[in-house]
Amino acid sequence: MQQIIYFFLRNKNLLLFLFLFLFSIFINFKSNSYTSSKIINSGNEIVGYIYNHISGIKNYFNLIEQNKKLVDENKFLRDLIINHKLDSINNSVDYKITSGNVIKNSYSLTRNYITLNVGENHGVNEDLGVISSNGVIGIIDKISSNFSRAISILNTNLNLNAKLKSSNHFGTLGWDGQNPYYVQLKDVPKQAIVKIGDTVTTGGNSLIFPKGILIGSVESFKIDNSQNYLDIEIRLFNDMTSINHVYIIENKKIDEIKSLDE
Repeated sequence: MQQIIYFFLRNKNLLLFLFLFLFSIFINFKSNSYTSSKIINSGNEIVGYIYNHISGIKNYFNLIEQNKKLVDENKFLRDLIINHKLDSINNSVDYKITSGNVIKNSYSLTRNYITLNVGENHGVNEDLGVISSNGVIGIIDKISSNFSRAISILNTNLNLNAKLKSSNHFGTLGWDGQNPYYVQLKDVPKQAIVKIGDTVTTGGNSLIFPKGILIGSVESFKIDNSQNYLDIEIRLFNDMTSINHVYIIENKKIDEIKSLDE
C-alpha cells in the first residue's frame, strides 16, 4: 500500500497532466459536434475494415466448399436446359428463373421463413416457387423493392402437392415441426408400392412448381388404418440448416391458366 502511495506522490505531476489532457479531449469531444462525428466515423470505418477483412478470411477458407457448390449449381442448370424443364435462356418453355442468395434463414421454429436478396426490382413476385440445385426450398409470400421473404418448406402452414417418382401416386407434403431434415407425405393411397429410398418430387398439380422438382427420399412409411392411407417420412435432399444460392421460378402462363377458372 505504501508503495502505491509513494508511486502516486512521485508521479503526481505526470498523472495530473494526463488527467487534464484526457479531460480536455473529453470536453472538446462533447462540445464540438464536428470533431465528434469525425471520431465516430473513423471508428466506424475501422470496424467496417476489420469486419470486411474477417469476412474475406472466412470466404478464403471456405473456397473449397463454395467451389463444390458452384459445380453442383452448374450441373443443375445444365440438366435443366438439356431436359427442357426451366430454360430461361431462349424462353422456349413456360418457366422463368431468377437467381438469388439467402440472407436470413430460420429452421428451429414451427413457422420458418427465408429472406432473399432479390425483390420486385429483380422481377420477383409473390406466390413464386423457390428451389435450389437439390430441390424445393419454399414459396415467396412477401416482397419489397430489393428483398423478398419465402415460406420455408419447414413451415407447418405450408402444404405442397408431391408424388412418388416411380409411380403416379400423389399426396400432400407438409412438416410436423420436429426435425429440420425430414418432412411428411400423407394421403398416399395404401395401394401405392413404396420402397425405402424412393425419390419424391413435386406433383405438377400446382401453378407454382412444375412437375418433377426434387424434394427428398423415402426414409420410412406406415399405414394409417383409420384412413386407408400411407404416412411416409421423407428425408429432404436440401440441408435446410445451410442454404445459400437459390432460384425463384415463375410460371409465365399462370395468368392465362387462372383466367380459365374465372
